[in-house]
Amino acid sequence: MANIITNSMREEEEFVSNPLIDALPDHLKQFIKPQNYNDYTPINQAVWRYVMRKNVEFLSEAAHESYLNGLERTGIEIEQIPNMYGMNRILKEIGWAAVAVDGFIPPNAFMEFQAYKVLVIASEMRQLENIEYTPAPDIIHESAGHAPIIANPDYAEYLRRLGDVGAKAILSKHDMDVYEAVRKLSILKEAENVDEAEVNEAVKEIEELQNKQVELSEMAQIRNLQWWTIEYGLIGTLEDPKIYGAGLLSSIGESRAIMNDNVEKRPYSIDAALQGFDITQPQPLLYVTPDFSFLMQVLEEIANTLSVRIGGGKSLQKLIGSEMIGTIELSTGLQVSGKFTRTILNDDNEVIYFQTVGPTALAYREKELIGHGIGNHSQGFSSPLGNLKGINLAIEDMGPVDLEAYNFRDKKLLSFEFESGFKVVGMNVTGIRNIQGKLMIIQLVDCTVTYKDEILFKPEYGIYDLVVGNEVVSVFAGTADHNSFPNLFEASQTLTVKPEKTDSDLRLESHYKSVRELREGKINNEEKLLEINKELIDQYPNEWLLPVEIFEITNDVILRIKIEESLNVLATEQPKLKSLIVEGLEMANRQ
Repeated sequence: MANIITNSMREEEEFVSNPLIDALPDHLKQFIKPQNYNDYTPINQAVWRYVMRKNVEFLSEAAHESYLNGLERTGIEIEQIPNMYGMNRILKEIGWAAVAVDGFIPPNAFMEFQAYKVLVIASEMRQLENIEYTPAPDIIHESAGHAPIIANPDYAEYLRRLGDVGAKAILSKHDMDVYEAVRKLSILKEAENVDEAEVNEAVKEIEELQNKQVELSEMAQIRNLQWWTIEYGLIGTLEDPKIYGAGLLSSIGESRAIMNDNVEKRPYSIDAALQGFDITQPQPLLYVTPDFSFLMQVLEEIANTLSVRIGGGKSLQKLIGSEMIGTIELSTGLQVSGKFTRTILNDDNEVIYFQTVGPTALAYREKELIGHGIGNHSQGFSSPLGNLKGINLAIEDMGPVDLEAYNFRDKKLLSFEFESGFKVVGMNVTGIRNIQGKLMIIQLVDCTVTYKDEILFKPEYGIYDLVVGNEVVSVFAGTADHNSFPNLFEASQTLTVKPEKTDSDLRLESHYKSVRELREGKINNEEKLLEINKELIDQYPNEWLLPVEIFEITNDVILRIKIEESLNVLATEQPKLKSLIVEGLEMANRQ
């Protein structure tokens, strides 16, 4: 079995920050890792250079006009893998930042980074055998794909808004299963010496999950929008679309293939939210948006259907089904964040009772209320909602005179029944009001809460905080105050594999380094090129990229002929390499 690391014991190093990164909540900072630029091998650098040269050459015509301008504005060079430190200095000028992470991260966390205008960049580099496409997020995909277009202000604003909506979209257990399966496959695909049967099993697992007939969650719809726009989006007209999706900008194979007539082009619309995709296969269809502003229009249509905007009982049931921490906001503005496990609805699907388990926090306007953090409500929280029996006026709408009339006074015994049948008896200690003066919380001691034959709270449990609210106006994933839950997201225990290098691997890397130094003018030795090429033929018969680099810089006509002949033979023996070799030689000839 492949040696997939299953612990988080990795040395932490400093990363160069900017104010946007400093402002991130702790539950996002846990995913940030150092780039470790020195870990990139000379082979990694050669792969980057080949892909970027080929991409820029093709994409100068096929990509949206923002692409080439964005490469320069975001500090991305063709000749070498970008340093995150330099990228952050430049991104700061356009109001964004970038951080390195370990491959795929949880969906809500990914979206939340976007909402904070921080690009999440998987700093790993694809293997040479996956040079045309990899399902794993890598620095080619992230920096050369996402970053250049972000220099366009309309696109950048769409990216931020999508992150803002997506961070609060409710996901399902199925979504998390898909996330973990895709993460595992991406790691296996990029790991060395992995049993092919294990990779096939991972692919099968994803296919089975994708083929399951499950209702699309809110996150699944946002994920689809992300895929068909940010990752695989086209812009312009159906007849002459341009590329702006990072998955296409970073795939030298697929970016050309999508222009064929056999790839269906559809006008972008809200339907994209319901269109699934297969990450393991080339895309048979793509969506074309007329401009970046239209992306935001469609996003608004989707956002208006999500729980964060519609609230209500069905939304709370979705949140319970996700088995993840989420938040409800009441009509008084009070926000309750925790893992919701139970709700009771009336005949109109309105919430008349809710319950959380484990750490829970109360907030108002995204700020945790003093004395109501997870330390104060470590065992969960519950409360009935709605109107009182026989009283038409909701508690939240009662003025001081009304409260006095109905005996809602400090140090007084309260005894009342909700229309739903919940009964509350206890001594009123105090209350917490919002900025309009409306009651949000009534604190009671010696309190008993019952519903039908069920006792929901007893005096011995301590202080009871009865929340005031006539309805649930919003339900969303995550917390109201980002500081309430420092461990909101649990990072995956499946980490990327650090390959073990053989002496042969190290020897080959040294040759790549020598050729790079020759090209950069640091050394000048034609005999060295002859020596390296001879060893490649004898010891590395399947190596094609380094011979292409030697072909590019040598002045020896005979050596060029020998390299071209040997590469043509290799292309015949391994047809999958043919286009890479042919185009590599063509680029070299144009130098």
